[in-house]
Amino acid sequence: MTAAARRRSLVSGRAAAAVGLILAVALSGPAFAADADHGELLAKRWCAACHIVAPDQTRGADSVPTFASIAKRPGFSADKVARFLMDPHPKMPDMQLGRGEAADLGAYIAILGR
Repeated sequence: MTAAARRRSLVSGRAAAAVGLILAVALSGPAFAADADHGELLAKRWCAACHIVAPDQTRGADSVPTFASIAKRPGFSADKVARFLMDPHPKMPDMQLGRGEAADLGAYIAILGR
């Protein structure tokens, strides 16, 4: 192998290692913070028919909790709500939310408990 070929191999190996390191860091934890503003839009689109999802909303179904009351429950966490939303439940329609959308809804509900 020539010196030039060894340098090219070394450079491409370092580049591959750098890309691998970047991917490992990006995938090792939450890459992006949940977006409560997007969660509010989703709540108003998907959840407001049954739940009261915003302080200015006046109507919802009688038999379901408001988002603010959910947020104030002991042991509430946005992560728990997001995990709950990833599994369809008989009393709720299957909205087929992605993980990011479920996290966004959880973040929005959390701000209603403050």
